[in-house]
Amino acid sequence: MQTDAITIGQLWDRRAAADPAHVYCRFGERDWSVGELDGRINRLANALLATGLRKGDRVAVMLPSHPDHIVTIFALAKAGLVRIPVNVHLKGASLDFVFDRFAPHALIADRSHAELLAPITARLPELKLVWRGGDGPGEFSRLIDAASPGRPPVDVLADDIIAITPSSGTTGEPKGVLKSDRSLRAGPMGTLALTGARAGDVFLLWEPLHHGAGVAVLIAALMEPITLAMVEKFSASQFWDQVRRYDVTHIHYLGGVLPLLLKQPESPLDRQHKVRMAWGGGCPIDVWRAFEERFGVVLREGYGLSEMTTFVTINPEGRLGSCGRTLPFYDVKLLGEDGQEVPVGEAGEIVVRPREAELAFKGYFRMEEASAALVRDGWFSTGDLARRDEDGFLFYAGRKKDSVRRRGVNISAWEVERIILTHDDIEECALIGVPSELGDDDLKLFIRAAGGRSPDPLALIRWCEGRMPYFQIPRYIERIDEFPKTPTQRIKKSDLSRSTEAAFDLERSGHRIGK
Repeated sequence: MQTDAITIGQLWDRRAAADPAHVYCRFGERDWSVGELDGRINRLANALLATGLRKGDRVAVMLPSHPDHIVTIFALAKAGLVRIPVNVHLKGASLDFVFDRFAPHALIADRSHAELLAPITARLPELKLVWRGGDGPGEFSRLIDAASPGRPPVDVLADDIIAITPSSGTTGEPKGVLKSDRSLRAGPMGTLALTGARAGDVFLLWEPLHHGAGVAVLIAALMEPITLAMVEKFSASQFWDQVRRYDVTHIHYLGGVLPLLLKQPESPLDRQHKVRMAWGGGCPIDVWRAFEERFGVVLREGYGLSEMTTFVTINPEGRLGSCGRTLPFYDVKLLGEDGQEVPVGEAGEIVVRPREAELAFKGYFRMEEASAALVRDGWFSTGDLARRDEDGFLFYAGRKKDSVRRRGVNISAWEVERIILTHDDIEECALIGVPSELGDDDLKLFIRAAGGRSPDPLALIRWCEGRMPYFQIPRYIERIDEFPKTPTQRIKKSDLSRSTEAAFDLERSGHRIGK
Protein backbone atom coordinates (compact mmCIF):
# COMPACT_ATOMS: atom_id res chain seq x y z
CA MET A 1 0.00 0.00 0.00
CA GLN A 2 1.40 3.36 -1.07
CA THR A 3 -0.07 6.75 -1.82
CA ASP A 4 0.23 8.12 -5.34
CA ALA A 5 0.25 11.50 -7.00
CA ILE A 6 -3.34 11.47 -8.24
CA THR A 7 -5.26 14.26 -6.51
CA ILE A 8 -8.77 14.41 -5.11
CA GLY A 9 -9.82 16.57 -8.03
CA GLN A 10 -8.41 14.06 -10.52
CA LEU A 11 -10.25 11.24 -8.73
CA TRP A 12 -13.49 13.12 -9.34
CA ASP A 13 -12.60 13.59 -13.01
CA ARG A 14 -11.88 9.88 -13.36
CA ARG A 15 -15.06 8.72 -11.58
CA ALA A 16 -17.27 11.17 -13.50
CA ALA A 17 -15.88 9.94 -16.81
CA ALA A 18 -16.09 6.23 -15.97
CA ASP A 19 -19.23 5.93 -13.82
CA PRO A 20 -21.35 9.12 -13.87
CA ALA A 21 -24.61 7.34 -12.98
CA HIS A 22 -23.33 5.78 -9.76
CA VAL A 23 -25.26 7.05 -6.71
CA TYR A 24 -22.58 8.68 -4.58
CA CYS A 25 -24.96 9.99 -1.92
CA ARG A 26 -28.55 9.65 -0.72
CA PHE A 27 -30.03 12.46 1.34
CA GLY A 28 -33.68 12.34 2.35
CA GLU A 29 -35.57 11.12 -0.70
CA ARG A 30 -32.98 12.44 -3.17
CA ASP A 31 -30.19 10.51 -4.93
CA TRP A 32 -27.05 12.40 -6.00
CA SER A 33 -25.01 10.77 -8.76
CA VAL A 34 -21.29 11.11 -9.33
CA GLY A 35 -21.87 12.95 -12.59
CA GLU A 36 -24.33 15.44 -11.14
CA LEU A 37 -22.12 16.20 -8.15
CA ASP A 38 -19.00 16.56 -10.28
CA GLY A 39 -20.74 19.11 -12.47
CA ARG A 40 -21.78 21.18 -9.46
CA ILE A 41 -18.30 20.84 -7.95
CA ASN A 42 -16.72 22.22 -11.12
CA ARG A 43 -19.23 25.05 -11.35
CA LEU A 44 -18.66 26.15 -7.76
CA ALA A 45 -14.88 25.94 -8.13
CA ASN A 46 -15.01 28.13 -11.24
CA ALA A 47 -17.41 30.56 -9.56
CA LEU A 48 -15.11 30.99 -6.57
CA LEU A 49 -12.09 31.59 -8.79
CA ALA A 50 -14.12 34.16 -10.72
CA THR A 51 -14.56 36.20 -7.51
CA GLY A 52 -10.82 36.81 -7.49
CA LEU A 53 -9.77 34.00 -5.18
CA ARG A 54 -6.51 32.31 -6.16
CA LYS A 55 -4.86 28.96 -5.44
CA GLY A 56 -3.68 28.90 -1.82
CA ASP A 57 -6.25 31.40 -0.52
CA ARG A 58 -8.07 30.31 2.63
CA VAL A 59 -11.85 29.81 2.68
CA ALA A 60 -13.86 29.27 5.87
CA VAL A 61 -16.85 26.91 5.50
CA MET A 62 -19.82 26.99 7.91
CA LEU A 63 -22.48 24.78 6.38
CA PRO A 64 -24.90 22.08 7.60
CA SER A 65 -24.58 18.40 6.73
CA HIS A 66 -26.09 18.48 3.24
CA PRO A 67 -24.92 17.58 -0.29
CA ASP A 68 -24.13 21.29 -0.77
CA HIS A 69 -21.44 20.87 1.88
CA ILE A 70 -19.99 17.93 -0.06
CA VAL A 71 -19.94 20.06 -3.23
CA THR A 72 -18.14 22.83 -1.35
CA ILE A 73 -15.46 20.57 0.12
CA PHE A 74 -14.53 19.12 -3.24
CA ALA A 75 -14.89 22.40 -5.16
CA LEU A 76 -12.28 23.95 -2.87
CA ALA A 77 -10.00 20.94 -3.42
CA LYS A 78 -10.32 21.23 -7.21
CA ALA A 79 -9.67 24.97 -7.12
CA GLY A 80 -6.59 24.60 -4.90
CA LEU A 81 -8.24 26.72 -2.20
CA VAL A 82 -7.49 25.96 1.45
CA ARG A 83 -10.59 24.85 3.34
CA ILE A 84 -11.06 25.98 6.95
CA PRO A 85 -13.97 23.99 8.44
CA VAL A 86 -16.05 25.85 11.01
CA ASN A 87 -18.13 23.98 13.57
CA VAL A 88 -21.71 25.15 13.08
CA HIS A 89 -22.26 25.18 16.86
CA LEU A 90 -19.59 27.80 17.54
CA LYS A 91 -20.58 31.23 18.78
CA GLY A 92 -19.06 34.26 20.46
CA ALA A 93 -15.37 34.07 21.36
CA SER A 94 -14.90 30.56 19.99
CA LEU A 95 -16.23 31.67 16.60
CA ASP A 96 -14.06 34.81 16.66
CA PHE A 97 -11.06 32.59 17.37
CA VAL A 98 -11.37 30.75 14.05
CA PHE A 99 -11.32 33.96 12.01
CA ASP A 100 -8.58 35.57 14.08
CA ARG A 101 -6.28 32.55 14.12
CA PHE A 102 -6.74 31.28 10.55
CA ALA A 103 -7.39 34.59 8.74
CA PRO A 104 -9.59 33.34 5.88
CA HIS A 105 -9.89 35.31 2.66
CA ALA A 106 -13.48 34.16 2.07
CA LEU A 107 -16.43 32.61 3.88
CA ILE A 108 -19.06 30.18 2.59
CA ALA A 109 -21.84 29.96 5.16
CA ASP A 110 -25.47 29.08 5.55
CA ARG A 111 -27.72 32.13 5.78
CA SER A 112 -29.06 30.80 9.11
CA HIS A 113 -25.70 31.74 10.69
CA ALA A 114 -25.75 35.33 9.38
CA GLU A 115 -26.70 36.91 12.71
CA LEU A 116 -23.96 35.08 14.60
CA LEU A 117 -21.43 36.00 11.92
CA ALA A 118 -22.51 39.64 11.60
CA PRO A 119 -19.94 41.05 14.08
CA ILE A 120 -17.17 39.16 12.27
CA THR A 121 -18.18 40.17 8.75
CA ALA A 122 -18.57 43.78 9.95
CA ARG A 123 -14.99 43.96 11.25
CA LEU A 124 -13.56 42.07 8.26
CA PRO A 125 -14.87 44.08 5.28
CA GLU A 126 -12.39 42.47 2.86
CA LEU A 127 -13.80 38.99 3.54
CA LYS A 128 -15.48 37.63 0.41
CA LEU A 129 -18.91 36.24 1.31
CA VAL A 130 -20.95 33.44 -0.24
CA TRP A 131 -24.26 32.77 1.48
CA ARG A 132 -26.18 29.54 1.06
CA GLY A 133 -29.84 30.60 1.02
CA GLY A 134 -31.41 33.92 0.24
CA ASP A 135 -31.67 35.63 -3.12
CA GLY A 136 -28.61 37.84 -3.56
CA PRO A 137 -26.44 37.76 -6.71
CA GLY A 138 -23.59 36.03 -4.83
CA GLU A 139 -25.85 33.36 -3.37
CA PHE A 140 -24.50 29.78 -3.41
CA SER A 141 -26.96 28.22 -5.89
CA ARG A 142 -26.94 31.24 -8.18
CA LEU A 143 -23.16 31.14 -8.40
CA ILE A 144 -23.28 27.47 -9.34
CA ASP A 145 -25.99 27.92 -11.95
CA ALA A 146 -24.13 30.76 -13.65
CA ALA A 147 -20.66 29.17 -13.76
CA SER A 148 -18.94 26.89 -16.26
CA PRO A 149 -19.18 23.11 -15.71
CA GLY A 150 -15.70 22.61 -17.16
CA ARG A 151 -12.73 21.54 -15.08
CA PRO A 152 -11.25 24.50 -13.15
CA PRO A 153 -8.07 25.89 -14.75
CA VAL A 154 -5.88 25.24 -11.70
CA ASP A 155 -2.97 22.83 -11.38
CA VAL A 156 -3.33 21.24 -7.94
CA LEU A 157 -0.47 18.96 -6.87
CA ALA A 158 -0.57 16.01 -4.49
CA ASP A 159 1.47 17.78 -1.82
CA ASP A 160 -0.25 21.15 -1.94
CA ILE A 161 -1.90 22.22 1.32
CA ILE A 162 -5.67 22.22 0.71
CA ALA A 163 -7.07 22.26 4.27
CA ILE A 164 -6.39 23.60 7.75
CA THR A 165 -8.28 21.33 10.11
CA PRO A 166 -8.69 22.39 13.74
CA SER A 167 -7.66 19.65 16.17
CA SER A 168 -10.39 18.63 18.60
CA GLY A 169 -9.16 20.80 21.45
CA THR A 170 -10.59 18.68 24.31
CA THR A 171 -8.12 20.15 26.82
CA GLY A 172 -7.05 23.41 25.16
CA GLU A 173 -7.53 25.71 22.19
CA PRO A 174 -7.72 24.15 18.72
CA LYS A 175 -4.63 24.20 16.53
CA GLY A 176 -4.90 24.30 12.75
CA VAL A 177 -3.32 21.19 11.23
CA LEU A 178 -1.97 21.75 7.72
CA LYS A 179 -3.30 18.99 5.44
CA SER A 180 -2.07 18.18 1.95
CA ASP A 181 -4.13 16.52 -0.76
CA ARG A 182 -1.99 13.38 -0.30
CA SER A 183 -2.46 13.22 3.48
CA LEU A 184 -6.23 13.65 3.11
CA ARG A 185 -6.25 10.61 0.78
CA ALA A 186 -4.03 8.36 2.91
CA GLY A 187 -6.49 8.05 5.81
CA PRO A 188 -9.40 6.86 3.64
CA MET A 189 -7.10 4.20 2.16
CA GLY A 190 -6.79 2.86 5.70
CA THR A 191 -10.57 3.06 6.07
CA LEU A 192 -11.10 0.89 3.01
CA ALA A 193 -8.46 -1.61 4.17
CA LEU A 194 -10.11 -1.82 7.59
CA THR A 195 -13.70 -2.15 6.39
CA GLY A 196 -13.14 -4.31 3.32
CA ALA A 197 -15.82 -2.22 1.63
CA ARG A 198 -16.73 -3.26 -1.90
CA ALA A 199 -18.90 -2.03 -4.76
CA GLY A 200 -22.52 -1.69 -3.70
CA ASP A 201 -21.84 -1.22 0.01
CA VAL A 202 -23.57 1.63 1.83
CA PHE A 203 -21.98 3.73 4.60
CA LEU A 204 -24.15 5.73 6.98
CA LEU A 205 -22.74 9.27 6.91
CA TRP A 206 -23.72 10.91 10.21
CA GLU A 207 -20.37 12.56 10.94
CA PRO A 208 -20.27 16.37 10.87
CA LEU A 209 -18.43 17.52 7.77
CA HIS A 210 -16.59 20.21 9.72
CA HIS A 211 -14.46 17.37 11.12
CA GLY A 212 -11.83 15.27 9.38
CA ALA A 213 -13.58 11.97 10.13
CA GLY A 214 -16.55 12.98 8.00
CA VAL A 215 -14.36 14.22 5.16
CA ALA A 216 -12.41 10.93 5.22
CA VAL A 217 -15.66 9.02 4.63
CA LEU A 218 -16.43 11.30 1.66
CA ILE A 219 -13.03 10.56 0.12
CA ALA A 220 -13.33 6.81 0.74
CA ALA A 221 -16.60 6.83 -1.23
CA LEU A 222 -14.76 8.60 -4.04
CA MET A 223 -12.02 5.95 -4.13
CA GLU A 224 -14.42 3.00 -4.24
CA PRO A 225 -17.96 2.75 -5.74
CA ILE A 226 -19.82 2.76 -2.45
CA THR A 227 -22.84 4.90 -1.58
CA LEU A 228 -23.21 7.29 1.35
CA ALA A 229 -26.53 7.45 3.21
CA MET A 230 -26.29 10.99 4.55
CA VAL A 231 -28.25 12.22 7.58
CA GLU A 232 -28.21 15.68 9.13
CA LYS A 233 -26.73 14.60 12.46
CA PHE A 234 -26.18 11.64 14.76
CA SER A 235 -29.33 10.55 16.61
CA ALA A 236 -29.21 7.51 18.91
CA SER A 237 -33.01 7.14 18.85
CA GLN A 238 -33.27 7.29 15.04
CA PHE A 239 -30.02 5.52 14.20
CA TRP A 240 -31.28 1.99 13.44
CA ASP A 241 -34.35 3.25 11.57
CA GLN A 242 -31.99 5.20 9.32
CA VAL A 243 -29.80 2.12 8.88
CA ARG A 244 -32.78 0.05 7.78
CA ARG A 245 -34.23 2.78 5.55
CA TYR A 246 -31.06 3.05 3.46
CA ASP A 247 -29.92 -0.62 3.56
CA VAL A 248 -26.69 0.41 5.27
CA THR A 249 -23.86 -2.18 5.35
CA HIS A 250 -21.23 -0.28 7.41
CA ILE A 251 -21.56 2.09 10.35
CA HIS A 252 -18.86 4.32 11.78
CA TYR A 253 -18.44 5.23 15.44
CA LEU A 254 -16.45 7.76 17.41
CA GLY A 255 -16.43 8.96 21.00
CA GLY A 256 -19.47 7.77 22.95
CA VAL A 257 -21.56 6.64 19.96
CA LEU A 258 -21.64 2.90 20.77
CA PRO A 259 -22.52 3.30 24.48
CA LEU A 260 -25.30 5.69 23.45
CA LEU A 261 -26.71 3.09 21.06
CA LEU A 262 -26.51 0.39 23.72
CA LYS A 263 -28.45 2.61 26.15
CA GLN A 264 -31.44 2.67 23.78
CA PRO A 265 -34.35 0.36 24.70
CA GLU A 266 -33.97 -3.16 23.33
CA SER A 267 -36.15 -3.97 20.35
CA PRO A 268 -37.13 -7.07 18.33
CA LEU A 269 -35.70 -5.14 15.37
CA ASP A 270 -32.19 -4.90 16.86
CA ARG A 271 -30.84 -7.49 14.40
CA GLN A 272 -33.10 -6.67 11.48
CA HIS A 273 -30.65 -4.76 9.30
CA LYS A 274 -27.96 -5.35 6.68
CA VAL A 275 -25.00 -3.99 8.64
CA ARG A 276 -21.97 -6.28 8.49
CA MET A 277 -19.49 -4.10 10.34
CA ALA A 278 -19.10 -1.20 12.72
CA TRP A 279 -15.72 0.52 12.44
CA GLY A 280 -14.08 3.29 14.43
CA GLY A 281 -11.92 3.75 17.49
CA GLY A 282 -11.90 3.90 21.28
CA CYS A 283 -14.40 1.16 22.14
CA PRO A 284 -14.03 -0.42 25.63
CA ILE A 285 -13.98 -4.24 25.64
CA ASP A 286 -17.26 -4.58 27.58
CA VAL A 287 -19.05 -2.33 25.08
CA TRP A 288 -17.41 -4.19 22.19
CA ARG A 289 -18.75 -7.56 23.37
CA ALA A 290 -22.20 -6.22 24.25
CA PHE A 291 -22.62 -4.43 20.91
CA GLU A 292 -21.64 -7.44 18.81
CA GLU A 293 -23.93 -9.73 20.81
CA ARG A 294 -26.98 -7.46 20.77
CA PHE A 295 -26.86 -6.15 17.21
CA GLY A 296 -25.07 -9.01 15.41
CA VAL A 297 -22.46 -6.62 14.00
CA VAL A 298 -18.69 -7.24 14.11
CA LEU A 299 -16.48 -4.38 15.34
CA ARG A 300 -13.21 -3.32 13.72
CA GLU A 301 -10.97 -0.72 15.33
CA GLY A 302 -8.21 1.58 14.21
CA TYR A 303 -6.18 4.46 15.57
CA GLY A 304 -5.36 7.80 13.97
CA LEU A 305 -5.00 11.48 14.72
CA SER A 306 -5.48 14.84 13.05
CA GLU A 307 -1.77 15.52 12.74
CA MET A 308 -1.17 12.35 10.71
CA THR A 309 -4.07 10.62 8.97
CA THR A 310 -7.47 9.22 9.88
CA PHE A 311 -5.83 5.83 10.46
CA VAL A 312 -2.26 4.99 11.43
CA THR A 313 -3.10 1.49 12.69
CA ILE A 314 -5.99 -0.85 11.79
CA ASN A 315 -7.34 -4.12 13.17
CA PRO A 316 -9.18 -5.89 10.32
CA GLU A 317 -8.53 -9.22 12.08
CA GLY A 318 -10.87 -8.19 14.90
CA ARG A 319 -8.59 -8.91 17.86
CA LEU A 320 -10.75 -7.94 20.84
CA GLY A 321 -9.94 -4.54 22.29
CA SER A 322 -7.10 -3.75 19.89
CA CYS A 323 -6.71 -0.77 17.58
CA GLY A 324 -4.54 -2.94 15.39
CA ARG A 325 -1.15 -2.93 13.76
CA THR A 326 0.61 -0.25 11.79
CA LEU A 327 -0.38 0.57 8.21
CA PRO A 328 2.44 0.31 5.66
CA PHE A 329 2.61 4.13 5.53
CA TYR A 330 4.10 4.37 9.03
CA ASP A 331 6.43 3.08 11.72
CA VAL A 332 5.19 3.19 15.33
CA LYS A 333 7.03 2.88 18.65
CA LEU A 334 5.85 3.03 22.28
CA LEU A 335 8.16 5.10 24.49
CA GLY A 336 8.45 5.38 28.26
CA GLU A 337 9.28 8.52 30.27
CA ASP A 338 12.99 7.82 29.65
CA GLY A 339 12.52 7.96 25.88
CA GLN A 340 13.19 4.24 25.47
CA GLU A 341 10.81 1.65 24.01
CA VAL A 342 8.71 -0.04 26.67
CA PRO A 343 8.46 -3.84 27.02
CA VAL A 344 5.51 -5.87 25.75
CA GLY A 345 2.42 -5.23 27.91
CA GLU A 346 3.62 -1.92 29.35
CA ALA A 347 1.99 1.40 28.45
CA GLY A 348 4.05 3.89 26.50
CA GLU A 349 3.49 6.99 24.40
CA ILE A 350 2.72 6.34 20.74
CA VAL A 351 5.25 8.00 18.45
CA VAL A 352 4.83 7.83 14.68
CA ARG A 353 7.23 8.20 11.75
CA PRO A 354 5.99 8.15 8.14
CA ARG A 355 7.69 5.83 5.69
CA GLU A 356 6.78 8.24 2.92
CA ALA A 357 8.39 11.62 3.54
CA GLU A 358 5.41 13.33 1.94
CA LEU A 359 3.16 12.08 4.77
CA ALA A 360 5.18 13.79 7.50
CA PHE A 361 3.38 16.16 9.87
CA LYS A 362 3.11 19.48 8.00
CA GLY A 363 2.77 21.54 11.16
CA TYR A 364 0.19 23.84 12.67
CA PHE A 365 -0.82 27.01 10.85
CA ARG A 366 1.40 29.89 12.02
CA MET A 367 2.58 27.90 15.06
CA GLU A 368 6.09 26.85 14.04
CA GLU A 369 7.45 26.50 17.57
CA ALA A 370 4.56 24.31 18.78
CA SER A 371 4.87 22.19 15.63
CA ALA A 372 8.62 21.65 15.99
CA ALA A 373 8.27 20.65 19.65
CA LEU A 374 6.29 17.54 18.68
CA VAL A 375 8.83 16.07 16.26
CA ARG A 376 12.17 14.54 17.20
CA ASP A 377 14.39 12.79 14.65
CA GLY A 378 11.38 12.43 12.38
CA TRP A 379 9.17 10.83 15.07
CA PHE A 380 5.91 12.61 15.93
CA SER A 381 4.84 12.54 19.60
CA THR A 382 1.10 11.85 19.71
CA GLY A 383 0.46 12.27 23.44
CA ASP A 384 -1.54 9.01 23.32
CA LEU A 385 -0.70 5.89 25.34
CA ALA A 386 -0.92 2.27 24.25
CA ARG A 387 0.26 -1.22 25.12
CA ARG A 388 1.57 -3.77 22.61
CA ASP A 389 1.06 -7.53 22.78
CA GLU A 390 3.43 -10.26 21.61
CA ASP A 391 1.98 -10.18 18.09
CA GLY A 392 2.42 -6.43 17.64
CA PHE A 393 -1.23 -5.44 18.19
CA LEU A 394 -1.72 -2.11 19.95
CA PHE A 395 -4.24 -1.52 22.74
CA TYR A 396 -5.14 2.10 23.39
CA ALA A 397 -4.57 3.22 27.00
CA GLY A 398 -5.73 6.86 27.08
CA ARG A 399 -4.19 10.30 26.74
CA LYS A 400 -0.87 11.02 28.38
CA LYS A 401 -2.16 14.45 29.47
CA ASP A 402 -5.63 13.15 30.37
CA SER A 403 -4.38 11.62 33.57
CA VAL A 404 -4.73 12.77 37.14
CA ARG A 405 -1.98 12.53 39.74
CA ARG A 406 -3.57 11.55 43.06
CA ARG A 407 -1.50 10.80 46.16
CA GLY A 408 1.54 10.21 43.95
CA VAL A 409 -0.28 7.82 41.59
CA ASN A 410 -1.00 8.65 37.93
CA ILE A 411 -4.60 7.69 37.11
CA SER A 412 -5.84 7.37 33.53
CA ALA A 413 -9.20 9.11 33.19
CA TRP A 414 -9.99 6.81 30.27
CA GLU A 415 -9.60 3.67 32.41
CA VAL A 416 -12.01 5.02 35.04
CA GLU A 417 -14.56 6.29 32.53
CA ARG A 418 -14.81 3.05 30.60
CA ILE A 419 -15.84 1.24 33.82
CA ILE A 420 -18.36 3.92 34.83
CA LEU A 421 -20.00 3.69 31.39
CA THR A 422 -21.00 0.09 32.07
CA HIS A 423 -23.41 1.28 34.78
CA ASP A 424 -26.99 0.87 33.55
CA ASP A 425 -28.10 4.30 34.77
CA ILE A 426 -25.26 6.36 33.27
CA GLU A 427 -25.37 7.57 29.68
CA GLU A 428 -22.10 9.52 29.62
CA CYS A 429 -19.36 10.48 32.06
CA ALA A 430 -16.11 12.40 32.36
CA LEU A 431 -13.36 12.34 34.99
CA ILE A 432 -11.20 15.38 35.71
CA GLY A 433 -8.73 16.46 38.37
CA VAL A 434 -9.59 19.22 40.84
CA PRO A 435 -7.31 20.86 43.44
CA SER A 436 -6.83 18.95 46.69
CA GLU A 437 -5.91 20.33 50.06
CA LEU A 438 -3.38 17.49 50.32
CA GLY A 439 -1.52 18.37 47.12
CA ASP A 440 -1.80 16.74 43.68
CA ASP A 441 -5.45 16.35 42.62
CA ASP A 442 -8.72 14.85 43.76
CA LEU A 443 -11.00 13.10 41.29
CA LYS A 444 -14.25 14.69 40.15
CA LEU A 445 -16.69 12.64 38.09
CA PHE A 446 -19.41 14.17 35.93
CA ILE A 447 -22.32 11.89 35.04
CA ARG A 448 -25.25 12.23 32.65
CA ALA A 449 -28.15 9.96 33.56
CA ALA A 450 -29.75 7.45 31.21
CA GLY A 451 -33.47 8.04 30.75
CA GLY A 452 -33.76 10.12 33.90
CA ARG A 453 -32.47 7.29 36.13
CA SER A 454 -29.74 9.21 37.90
CA PRO A 455 -27.97 6.97 40.44
CA ASP A 456 -27.51 8.02 44.04
CA PRO A 457 -23.87 9.21 44.34
CA LEU A 458 -23.07 7.09 47.38
CA ALA A 459 -24.64 4.03 45.74
CA LEU A 460 -22.43 4.71 42.72
CA ILE A 461 -19.36 4.88 44.96
CA ARG A 462 -20.25 1.50 46.44
CA TRP A 463 -20.76 0.13 42.94
CA CYS A 464 -17.29 1.37 42.00
CA GLU A 465 -15.66 -0.31 44.97
CA GLY A 466 -16.23 -3.75 43.48
CA ARG A 467 -14.91 -2.78 40.07
CA MET A 468 -11.83 -0.58 40.46
CA PRO A 469 -8.94 -0.01 42.88
CA TYR A 470 -9.56 2.42 45.73
CA PHE A 471 -7.29 5.11 44.27
CA GLN A 472 -9.42 5.33 41.09
CA ILE A 473 -12.70 5.96 42.96
CA PRO A 474 -13.76 9.62 42.62
CA ARG A 475 -14.16 11.88 45.64
CA TYR A 476 -16.63 14.25 43.93
CA ILE A 477 -19.65 13.40 41.76
CA GLU A 478 -21.70 15.97 39.90
CA ARG A 479 -24.71 15.47 37.62
CA ILE A 480 -24.80 17.25 34.27
CA ASP A 481 -27.66 17.57 31.77
CA GLU A 482 -25.52 17.93 28.64
CA PHE A 483 -21.78 17.69 28.05
CA PRO A 484 -19.89 20.21 25.92
CA LYS A 485 -18.68 18.27 22.86
CA THR A 486 -16.13 18.41 20.07
CA PRO A 487 -17.35 17.66 16.50
CA THR A 488 -16.50 13.98 17.00
CA GLN A 489 -18.76 13.71 20.05
CA ARG A 490 -15.84 13.72 22.48
CA ILE A 491 -16.45 15.48 25.76
CA LYS A 492 -14.62 18.80 25.93
CA LYS A 493 -13.11 18.59 29.39
CA SER A 494 -11.61 22.07 29.27
CA ASP A 495 -15.18 23.44 29.54
CA LEU A 496 -16.10 21.42 32.65
CA SER A 497 -16.23 23.22 36.00
CA ARG A 498 -13.43 22.59 38.52
CA SER A 499 -15.65 23.86 41.33
CA THR A 500 -16.75 21.27 43.90
CA GLU A 501 -19.36 23.34 45.73
CA ALA A 502 -22.36 21.70 44.05
CA ALA A 503 -20.87 18.21 43.90
CA PHE A 504 -21.35 15.19 46.16
CA ASP A 505 -18.27 14.89 48.39
CA LEU A 506 -17.24 11.40 49.50
CA GLU A 507 -15.11 12.80 52.34
CA ARG A 508 -18.15 14.51 53.87
CA SER A 509 -20.46 11.52 53.44
CA GLY A 510 -18.86 9.54 56.24
CA HIS A 511 -18.35 6.51 53.97
CA ARG A 512 -14.83 5.08 54.03
CA ILE A 513 -13.34 3.15 51.14
CA GLY A 514 -11.46 -0.02 51.99
CA LYS A 515 -7.96 -0.34 50.59
